[in-house]
Amino acid sequence: MIRCKWRAALGAAVYVLLAGEARADVTAFLGVNGSPESRAVTGFSGGMTFVAFGFEGEYASTRESVDDVAPQLRTYMANGFVQNPIPISGLTFYGIAGAGLYRETLGDDSQTSFATNIGGGVKIDLAGPLQLRLDYRVFVLQGEALAKKPQRLYAGVNLKF
Repeated sequence: MIRCKWRAALGAAVYVLLAGEARADVTAFLGVNGSPESRAVTGFSGGMTFVAFGFEGEYASTRESVDDVAPQLRTYMANGFVQNPIPISGLTFYGIAGAGLYRETLGDDSQTSFATNIGGGVKIDLAGPLQLRLDYRVFVLQGEALAKKPQRLYAGVNLKF
């Protein structure tokens, strides 16, 4: 009997989360990775939103600077997020967290390991399906990473469909 109640509650929760119109979006971004030295970061993401909850996959790459002992960092993340379901004056705020893999390379040395990230941002309506996306993240890199907690700030063009 208890098992049936839990199944019904879980089914109702899934229905509520998925009942709204699902939206997809893609973002191309450019920003700054500040650890251990400031360097440009580029990347892209794509995801789905169900009312106020969603998920995305993301790839980002920061170039290495051998002179500054700043490694190349590539991240491959799967993220979940929560956002306000109705934009407020054209602004959609979100909190995001996820996990995935990173690859760090400096000269001939490289390693691949597990990473997590947490952050947030805002999507600003521009025109039609176009949005400006501003995002801040803190990463935690496992293993022998040179910069264990790099931070990233970026601006991107978001297309929702």
